[in-house]
Amino acid sequence: MLTPENLTGPLAHHAEGPVWWGRENTLLWVDGNAGDLLMLAADGIRRRHVDDEYLAFVRPRAGGGLVAVGGRTLLLSDGADDDFRAVATLPVDERARMNDGAADPQGRLLAGSMALDGGAPVGSLVRIDADLHAHTMLTGVTVSNGLAFSPDGTHAYYVDTATHRIDVFDVRDGDLTGRRPLVEIPAEQGYPDGLTVAADGSVWVALWGGAAVQAYDADGALVARIELPVPQVSACTFGGDDLATLYITTSAQGLPAGHGTDAGSVYAVRPGVAGLPVSTFAG
Repeated sequence: MLTPENLTGPLAHHAEGPVWWGRENTLLWVDGNAGDLLMLAADGIRRRHVDDEYLAFVRPRAGGGLVAVGGRTLLLSDGADDDFRAVATLPVDERARMNDGAADPQGRLLAGSMALDGGAPVGSLVRIDADLHAHTMLTGVTVSNGLAFSPDGTHAYYVDTATHRIDVFDVRDGDLTGRRPLVEIPAEQGYPDGLTVAADGSVWVALWGGAAVQAYDADGALVARIELPVPQVSACTFGGDDLATLYITTSAQGLPAGHGTDAGSVYAVRPGVAGLPVSTFAG
């Protein structure tokens, strides 16, 4: 059995959205409700406040710096230590906020939103082009979560947590078409949350309430399971010099006081496969 190592301790209340920034040899993740970005590099951990409402996720920009998606705002920085500046208001229903997303292989940012009450289909998935214009790709979403692309870029894997599924799209000329289920995750295993794709094409998904990360092959067969000592597992990404370390974020959100776990920590494990370099935002 693979035993993940706790890298950080419970520094965050709601750790989410991990990504490996290869250019800076740094792991990025967010403390969502705090609106903070956390950065783990060789010289230790840094925390930076970004958005007063919520910080959904952060991704590297192709030209350097970072793009951040706040509760309703798109923000950019020009370097690792530069301040973020708001550059656009995102199209989000008043009953929702932004939640998770990723850059696609064409360098566009795909950002999803979720219902504030977690139960109404008022969220969406939007595409933000390099010129910062936003286009709605999906509507009727309840809790938009994991999004990642196959190694050849021809398929996209997507989670609306309320469906209990990982869905797969065909990618045609940058558009997402032919949505269909890849795998349905039983309620007793938890809710699918953030996900990442390995270089061998396997899809690794965090299970919120399930205390685990599970991996599926491109046909939807379960190929690996990594158990965590905390229940709310929020997301995962591959990183490190060889992209062979799986970093896993966890959350204390919704747990009772005195829960007695290290929820909010980032864990690391080497599962025997490597990931893909992160796609960067062209804007």
